[in-house]
Amino acid sequence: MRRIHLTIEYDGTRYAGWQRQANALAVQQVVEEKLAKLTRQPVTLHGASRTDAGVHALGQSAHFDTGSAIPGEKFSFALNTLLPPDIRVRASEEVPPSFHARFSSKGKRYRYLFHVSPHAGALNRLTHAHIIYPLDEALMAREAESLVGTHDFAAFAASGSVVRDTVRTIHRAEIARDGTEIRLTVEGNGFLYNMVRIIAGTLVGVGSGKLEPGAFARAIASGNRLDLGVTAPPHGLTLMEVFYDAADRGR
Repeated sequence: MRRIHLTIEYDGTRYAGWQRQANALAVQQVVEEKLAKLTRQPVTLHGASRTDAGVHALGQSAHFDTGSAIPGEKFSFALNTLLPPDIRVRASEEVPPSFHARFSSKGKRYRYLFHVSPHAGALNRLTHAHIIYPLDEALMAREAESLVGTHDFAAFAASGSVVRDTVRTIHRAEIARDGTEIRLTVEGNGFLYNMVRIIAGTLVGVGSGKLEPGAFARAIASGNRLDLGVTAPPHGLTLMEVFYDAADRGR
């Protein structure tokens, strides 16, 4: 058996998230079915991130084991002839048996996009959260900086999270503006359930004046979800990249 690593891009609009589900269509299911058709063997994909319904990915990471003789780098080409147009394999490669898409990960980078305008956009309606009132991006940027470092982010987990260890390290949290678009980039060694969407929603609260600056510091100190803002909608979020050491991928 050989282990193959895939880097997958998808528009999450019509999917119930990454993880296969019994009563809804998920990205994992679609890719597994095409892999089974391609290899003529049952295939189980192991993903790095369980993105929610409506969330997109530019760099989702997944691996599978196969007895197929197809060269590792050719899986991307073959799969893209079978997959629907809203899912694409950006790259494929053979990796050592010790590699695991989830457990070998050293961190992830996410992006959240806002469209700040009195009127919703037509072309970006599936990729940007629409904000009708002005936002102070400088204030948002200063607030985001307070996330950087190693903290207990217990307050940043949505209800239903069962993770016991809520300590995470954020390496980067930045705000940038280009016209009506405000872009949040967050990079860290791991994230709790809905953590980035809670960060995004809180930044909107601070940037609009509905929340006092220092919300992140207060929530980290208190561990109380109520010190933060609302959870931003899923369609503004994209998983950009999953990070690995080169040695883990056999390089």
